[in-house]
Amino acid sequence: MSDLLIKSAKVIDGTNAEPQTADVLIQNGRIQAVGHLKTTAHQIINADGALLTPGFIDIHTHYDGQVSWDDTLSPSLLHGTTSILMGNCGVGFAPVRPGEQDRLIRLMEGVEEIPGAALSEGIRFNWESFEQYMDVVAAAPRSINTAALVPHDCLRYYVMGERAARLEAATAQDVDEMKKLLQAALRAGAMGFSTGRSDNHRTSRGEDTPSCNASALELNTLASALQGMPHRVLHAVNDFDAQGGDPALAKTRFDTEYALMRGMAQAAKRPLALTWLERLNAPPQWQWLQAAAEQSKRDGLDIKLQTASRAIGVLSGLDTSFCVLTPYRSYQAIAHLALAERAAKLRDPAFKAALLVEQRMTLAGGFSAIPPIVDHIMATLDQAAMLMFDLSANASGHMNYEPDMQTSFGARAQSQGITALEALYDHLAQGDGGNMVYFPIFNYLRGSLDTVHAMLTHPQALYALGDAGAHVGTVCDASSTTTMLAHWARDRPASGKPGLTLARAVHMLTQANAHHLGWLDRGVIEAGALADLNLIDLSRLGATRPQVVRDLPAGGKRVTQAATGYLATWVKGELACANGQVTPARAGGFIRGA
Repeated sequence: MSDLLIKSAKVIDGTNAEPQTADVLIQNGRIQAVGHLKTTAHQIINADGALLTPGFIDIHTHYDGQVSWDDTLSPSLLHGTTSILMGNCGVGFAPVRPGEQDRLIRLMEGVEEIPGAALSEGIRFNWESFEQYMDVVAAAPRSINTAALVPHDCLRYYVMGERAARLEAATAQDVDEMKKLLQAALRAGAMGFSTGRSDNHRTSRGEDTPSCNASALELNTLASALQGMPHRVLHAVNDFDAQGGDPALAKTRFDTEYALMRGMAQAAKRPLALTWLERLNAPPQWQWLQAAAEQSKRDGLDIKLQTASRAIGVLSGLDTSFCVLTPYRSYQAIAHLALAERAAKLRDPAFKAALLVEQRMTLAGGFSAIPPIVDHIMATLDQAAMLMFDLSANASGHMNYEPDMQTSFGARAQSQGITALEALYDHLAQGDGGNMVYFPIFNYLRGSLDTVHAMLTHPQALYALGDAGAHVGTVCDASSTTTMLAHWARDRPASGKPGLTLARAVHMLTQANAHHLGWLDRGVIEAGALADLNLIDLSRLGATRPQVVRDLPAGGKRVTQAATGYLATWVKGELACANGQVTPARAGGFIRGA
């Protein structure tokens, strides 16, 4: 007798095929049969028309540290994700020389905004090589499946030490040693190699990341380590020197950087997935990247575009990592107070009057990890506030990630005849201080997700950029899997705007990402595939209001977000989560290679 029979589900199998009503039989962690089945099982679930999808696959996460202390990898599991890839953007925690762990902690704290104290207390660092790191991760029981890329910055630190921190050029010997380390990790099961070239990425001391200025020779040599290794991939984050200013100069800088990325794909003869954003400081860049990637495809190079399902935004509040009041000395003088006390102090008319006329401080530069774009936003706050919104739920209690600009704080300030700063101040001062502001910095420059729609429907797009596990004090985009279905396949089409079919949205969350990584055993509902599955009530599906919790090691805080509508999530046929409650099952494993 089989283990589980799910009857009368609306099966969306991940292949981009139309939904069909069917039964699914599961035995020994795999799907045994799909169709109208006349059989029985130890457990029978009547889906009664609920959606049954493959488990979601997230190819851009930063759980590299969290895997050490969280065997559930929340909140990804709460949003239907059953397999994740970490090690993106060139940052991670292996390889690492004994005594050099703090370097990697400062790197991850600055680049991905994960509290250094939490990393120091939560990570045991009982490894040195990347192979040993994978062994440690693989040894721990976990709710979902994990896999890893080899991060460029870690290789540089390991081989070059202080020279890497000083951003020195790698010697031929350095590059050769890095390549050998990378090849060993790939042979042991690492999924590929990641690098980062972003001016916004800094260590917690404000230093540039080690790989940000790596030469073409270094990049191409490391990429060539993937030759002849099937189902290994390159991932890269690059802002293509987006600094604003003269458009012709910006395009020249873009072309120079893209040539480096294209060279890596040529050297590796493997797929390269680049981050794809509509940037605040370089609005046309996403179109340049699209055109360049399309030309590369015509030239026979497999270049994919990692695409978010919503705007890339930050949450700002009195209890988040950054607050719009942070650049003011009066606020910094009370920042140590308890949350409710702080809010009460802000409601003091004399305090408010003094702060609103203060000179704003510069936050970026020097030894600060805060990127320059933050100072740019604060300097143009009246304009930027046209894209700042009250973080409130819609009528169904779910987050609205495509708010109308007429509801923005900028519009509110204009209607009340006050500055944007005062409008934001009044909102944050209300109640117990728990109010937040949603600021979609990238992908929302026109006040809608039309650009994101163009990205998601592009044939070279991959769903990604949820950054699960990172930016824990200002972002919770692990829930963007839920946005793919609830917003793009349900709400947006219902409002008369272009969306995605259910089949397309599920395909991007499942089989498309699985095929990118060579994981042919998951991402589909068919006989023989792993029984990683989601049972979903689409009518109730949504992401709830983000909340700040203090559940990191050393009492660190993070923003997390629950979901509604996920009736059940199975990993290898074992129930991992039911109606938002994580079960004791720990069926996840570590994925090595294809």
